[in-house]
This record gives sequence, structure tokens and C-alpha cells, in this order.
Amino acid sequence: MRVKTSKARRRSNKRWFKEAKGNYGGRSRLIETVQETVVRARAFGFVGRKLKKREYRALWIVRITAACRQRGLSYSEFIHGLKTAGIELNRKSLSELAIREPEIFDEIVAAARTAG
Repeated sequence: MRVKTSKARRRSNKRWFKEAKGNYGGRSRLIETVQETVVRARAFGFVGRKLKKREYRALWIVRITAACRQRGLSYSEFIHGLKTAGIELNRKSLSELAIREPEIFDEIVAAARTAG
């Protein structure tokens, strides 16, 4: 018996088109182009999620560095002092403290300075 794939293919194509919605021209209308676009978009999305984490960490380090320099301490000395003092704050919270709570950050810097 012959099997027709029209309904299954239409359902499959609809999934691709739904994911490619909003793209320009043939990238949202032609099945081959849509598939290429969606596959590449997924790949870039995967890479982008990893890059986002990297970029945020770099931003936090830049903020902490700037705050430490204002207080006469280098970033590496500060981090070493934190490790020696046993202060286990991550870079995200340290950068938030440096921006929003400078008094508390001053105390942390003083602790790192004495320990380091």
C-alpha cells in the first residue's frame, strides 16, 4: 500500500515555519531556507547563552576593579585578600555591593587589605 506524507509533511513544515516566524523574505517562507536559518539560529543561540555568562562575569570584574582602584587596591590583591580572609562572596554580589552599598564594600576592602 502506498503511503502519502502530505499531512505529516505539512505538520512538520508548520513547525519549521512557526520557529522561523519574523525572519525576512524567504527565510520565513521557503522550507529549505527556513530549515537552514532555524538550524543556524539554534546554534548561535546555544553559543550565545555561553557567551552571556562570560560577558557578565567580565562586567562584574571590571566593576570590582574600578571600585578597588578608588580605594587604593588592585583587583588581584583584593581577591587574594578575600580568599585569605575566608570571605566567600561571588563576583556578582561583590559588584552589586560596590555599586549599591559602598559602605559595606569599604568594610570588605578593609578586611581583604588586612588579611592580604
